[in-house]
Amino acid sequence: MTDETFSQRERLSWLRLARTPRIGPITFDQLMQRFGSAEAALEALPSLPRSGRHLQIPTQAEAEDELSKIERLGAKLVCAGEAAYPALLAQLTPPPPVLTLKGHITLSQRPSIAIVGARNASAAGLRLARDMAAILGAADFTIVSGLARGIDKVAHLASLESGTVAVLAGGLDHVYPPQNADLYHEIGERGLLVSENPIGMMAQARDFPRRNRIVTGLAYGVVIVEAAERSGSLISARFAGEQGREVMAVPGSPLDPRAAGNNHLIREGATLVRKAEDVLEVLRHIRAPGLEAPEPRYVRAAGTEGPIPDRQLEAVRQVLSPTPMPLDDIARAAELGAARCAAILMELELAGIAQTFAGGSASLVVPAP
Repeated sequence: MTDETFSQRERLSWLRLARTPRIGPITFDQLMQRFGSAEAALEALPSLPRSGRHLQIPTQAEAEDELSKIERLGAKLVCAGEAAYPALLAQLTPPPPVLTLKGHITLSQRPSIAIVGARNASAAGLRLARDMAAILGAADFTIVSGLARGIDKVAHLASLESGTVAVLAGGLDHVYPPQNADLYHEIGERGLLVSENPIGMMAQARDFPRRNRIVTGLAYGVVIVEAAERSGSLISARFAGEQGREVMAVPGSPLDPRAAGNNHLIREGATLVRKAEDVLEVLRHIRAPGLEAPEPRYVRAAGTEGPIPDRQLEAVRQVLSPTPMPLDDIARAAELGAARCAAILMELELAGIAQTFAGGSASLVVPAP
């Protein structure tokens, strides 16, 4: 599966399943583990008694229309497991099921480093990010960032010649922020644009953490240049740590709130870096994840076939709380095996009762007041 290019039929099935409401990367992964293919999962969804009948599964025509829009943009849809899918990103558990890519796709296969930071960065922070991106690019690293104002923007600009990847929170055709429209078009021509979301979708608040997960997932590590104590850059740092990536932070004055997040990360164990040479030194000494694609994930999982008894579903629902809990703890409390518990959580999520998170935790969905 790792060296394949999917047929048009397979690609449409993946796209339809990935675009079905309530099916994010984790639920997609569970469906694939249970049914073995996107086509089989689509056939099975309507028969899932608690949720499938109410899911708005995109039609074949709707999926074909999205593929046509992607092609008209000069972009390409890539599914996890295809040869063109970024190899480091494919190693996440789970990876985004589908990506839309525009530009030089080979950039996503090169050794990469993410550089992120404050939108309202200081002049010193902007200069440091610019210098780091230029030097790391000259050392044959692709620079990955999120096309935001401030640190992201200067990191992209400094690495246009050597190679830069911008991950978007909205659809591939949605430029955000609009002030970066010229940079967006330039990266589409000279670098690589990446999106997990459908064409035409405008970014919402919930999409930025998902974007940050892809930014760090594409890279060997992430450099936080400036970050306040509550910022998206700290979310990126957390994702990087969960993904086994190196977390590096530039120290700053304790009097500057833009450095508070960085200083906190260093106190918590992030590697202190002051310049690009420090980052290169770190990268020389870490065991970076291999660029080879992983073994196929999507094979039928033993013990999860057949209908799930109501008593087991109710047992899992009863032990869930609004606070996310690890899968193993949920399974233990419900007196079930982990594989069976994961299958039940999938059905509860499709029914809008539970929510699962990257890293293997789940919580009860609390209705809005």
